[in-house]
Amino acid sequence: MPESSRSFRLGVAGPVGTGKSSLIATVCRELAAELRLGVITNDIYTDEDARLLRSAGVLDAERIRAVETGACPHTAIRDDVTPNLIAVEDLERDFAPLDVVLVESGGDNLTATFSPALVDAQIFVLDVAGGGDVARKGGPGIARADLLVVNKTDLAPYVGVDVPRMVADAEAARDGKPVLALSRTDPASVAALKRWVLEMTAVVRGGSHTPVDPGPMAPHSHVGENGEVLTHVHATPSAPGTGALPGADPVVGAHAHSH
Repeated sequence: MPESSRSFRLGVAGPVGTGKSSLIATVCRELAAELRLGVITNDIYTDEDARLLRSAGVLDAERIRAVETGACPHTAIRDDVTPNLIAVEDLERDFAPLDVVLVESGGDNLTATFSPALVDAQIFVLDVAGGGDVARKGGPGIARADLLVVNKTDLAPYVGVDVPRMVADAEAARDGKPVLALSRTDPASVAALKRWVLEMTAVVRGGSHTPVDPGPMAPHSHVGENGEVLTHVHATPSAPGTGALPGADPVVGAHAHSH
């Protein structure tokens, strides 16, 4: 693909219900007049998130596309990114040139991270309803994403969370990387999110940003469709030829299941 038609690819990951789709909708509302945007959503067996974004009218419906992973959400954003890469490149080709394509992960746990072969930068989303101690628990997404968002701060009084404390814990876990306390009802925080996306877009398009591999996901388990407990163990061996961006460490995930 010609360099001029390649977008800045921005991943958005985080646990179920933290507000990833809402964050993407906010970005689209705020920036659709300034940037040429597209969205790829990921779900296991549905295109629900894509349909919700289309119904919200945040972009032309054709610019919002869904990938049905058929597997754990992290599989298609880290282990085998091919379906997402195809979806992103198709969107870039159909609406060239696009400035930014936002790739939303399916809801996963604190270990979910994007391969640098798929995205240039990534946002990890927590929310206050998940508990004020979540940021202290760490994990590769919390520690190493380009931006950590503590979302739904307007709910803090109802769930007994001290937002400044949660943000301070997040900042300590991230060793100086940016943390944003966000509520879609708070104009100042929305403006800060818009500013970050604009600044990161300029940095990436200027060639001065190198995608960072947040590191291997921790082993974790979940209940499969048939009720069996599936345990996932990931590794990141060197794998030349995976299509990683210039400057990125090419990685693939070794994905094992045990019952």
